[in-house]
Amino acid sequence: MENEIFDNTNNSVILYKELSKSSYTFITGNIWENKTPEAEIRAPLPEILFITSYPPRECGIATYSHDLLNAIQEKFGQSFSLKVCALQAKETAYSYPGEVKYILRASEVEQYHHIADQINSDKNLMYVFIQHEFGLFGGEYGEYILRVLSKINKPVITTFHTVLPKPDIKRNKIVRAIAALSKCLVVMTKNSADILEKDYEVAAEKIIIIPHGTHLSCTFNVREKKAKYHLANRIVLSTFGLISPGKSIETALDALPAIIKEYPNVLYLIIGKTHPGVVVHDGEKYRDFLYEKVTELNLQNNVKFINKYLPLEELQEYLQLTDIYFFTSKDPFQAVSGTLAYAIACGCPVISTPIPHAKELLDGAGISFDFQNSKQLAAAAIKLLSHPALLQEMRLNALHRISPTAWQNSAIAHVELLQKIDKEIKLKYTLPEISLAHIKRLTTNSGMIQFSKIAAPDLQSGYTLDDNARALIAVTKHYQSTGEIGDLHLIDTYLNFIIFCQQEDGIFLNYVDTGGGFFEKNHDENLEDSNGRAIWALGEFISYGYLFSYDFVARAQKAIDKSLNYISFLQSPRAIAFIIKGLHHYNLVKDDAELKQMITTLADNLVSKYRGVSDKDWKWFEE
Repeated sequence: MENEIFDNTNNSVILYKELSKSSYTFITGNIWENKTPEAEIRAPLPEILFITSYPPRECGIATYSHDLLNAIQEKFGQSFSLKVCALQAKETAYSYPGEVKYILRASEVEQYHHIADQINSDKNLMYVFIQHEFGLFGGEYGEYILRVLSKINKPVITTFHTVLPKPDIKRNKIVRAIAALSKCLVVMTKNSADILEKDYEVAAEKIIIIPHGTHLSCTFNVREKKAKYHLANRIVLSTFGLISPGKSIETALDALPAIIKEYPNVLYLIIGKTHPGVVVHDGEKYRDFLYEKVTELNLQNNVKFINKYLPLEELQEYLQLTDIYFFTSKDPFQAVSGTLAYAIACGCPVISTPIPHAKELLDGAGISFDFQNSKQLAAAAIKLLSHPALLQEMRLNALHRISPTAWQNSAIAHVELLQKIDKEIKLKYTLPEISLAHIKRLTTNSGMIQFSKIAAPDLQSGYTLDDNARALIAVTKHYQSTGEIGDLHLIDTYLNFIIFCQQEDGIFLNYVDTGGGFFEKNHDENLEDSNGRAIWALGEFISYGYLFSYDFVARAQKAIDKSLNYISFLQSPRAIAFIIKGLHHYNLVKDDAELKQMITTLADNLVSKYRGVSDKDWKWFEE
């Protein structure tokens, strides 16, 4: 028997006629309003306006804002209409997507007054988010933004992407004014929150920490990704982002000769275009400097420049094949780095300069080195490359640490801020589609593997009755809801596993190895709870019997009937509760007086346990 089974929305309420392109309408003050002609409007949703740089502008905050809007749209698209006021440098023009309602030339002071008037007169616009970076706005330290904040009559939430410590008097006054004119402030690190409190005297209750959002990766097969890019025999180091002197990539280049001496097959990928702002003022001077250093250090076979602004999917693949990610910024006051967050989200072990963001993220996921210290960087890289187990541990730690920062969670946190401001908000949360992808990854022809390391099944952990019982219930419900034919194989697999675990006396064992043998710990541990789950799963499966063939259901009925002889001996409250659930579902089909009596007896047992140990301070079934 062992050998037989172990063969190892469109939710929008605004209906637009099909158009070939959007058009921009000129309005007072040289601000442009993006309108879609011939729009038919029905019960318009309240609008949220984001004042920010925005794609196709190539800028970290533009990418951040685009990702945040997409996440809010995905989760709350039935609750809000999301619009953008795109900040634009004077010398640049872009063709923006439809969500861009206004374009603001950031260097022209009079436009800030006009945009404030437009916001105030827009009755459907309810809330404003400002993505703040000093260089985005005109005036000294971006002071022009105060002309909007002081004039608009809608609640504002401001996100500070940079929070500099020990500011001069002018910067201090501007930041404090922004804080005073905003309902609340968002920062991405605890360090930034502390600086706002201590150096700018902003009240703690006004500051909310929402970490930089990330796209979580769903595959982590480094070998597979390397093979795709013909890098199977290379140790890959990488850096990505818009290139500028502040990234101090020369620090990594100076470290490479020492690393290559120990590991000649190293390849360092420098991924990204030169920052557009740098190109405007200095051209490709910094990139040319890096090219010259590569030649000077004879690194032509060990360095590759990917001079492109990569789409997300391609960028994630490069990061997933990276053995170590270098973050070499020389700015000690850089509050947060989206590139660092994205690298960690792809499971990259990181060697980083100690910017505040890195200090909070790298616990167990990387190593820090001093600013512009190429010797320390080389030593750290050699240490990690010589300890593959440590590299793998860091990769797993990175993925565990970053998972709460998924863009979906960031979207929820931002909308919860709006709820604090406006208690009358009525939210319609869009549930994500049910995905069985991970369940399928964990399932072999024999059953569901007990554990995984992130997305990779841990075959050494074997199988358990507990997990396969849960899986039988979940996938049966999924099949009832969707009719997915592929679910039938999974259901058959889990049912077979439960039956395989049942012994001649009707009791179930819990732990099974990948060879089909029962682990010795089955005899050392209390298996009552897992037995209860098995009976629950069988009973609930039987209650969906109308979906399956008679033979399919008969197997489950035979197994549950075989287990009934010993249930009166079980003492675990959880096991008893699980069994009551299973027998209840079974009885919905069988309508049997004996089953009803068993359910009553078990329920009396639970009540007796509760009365025996509970009191006014302890309302439970166990001591």
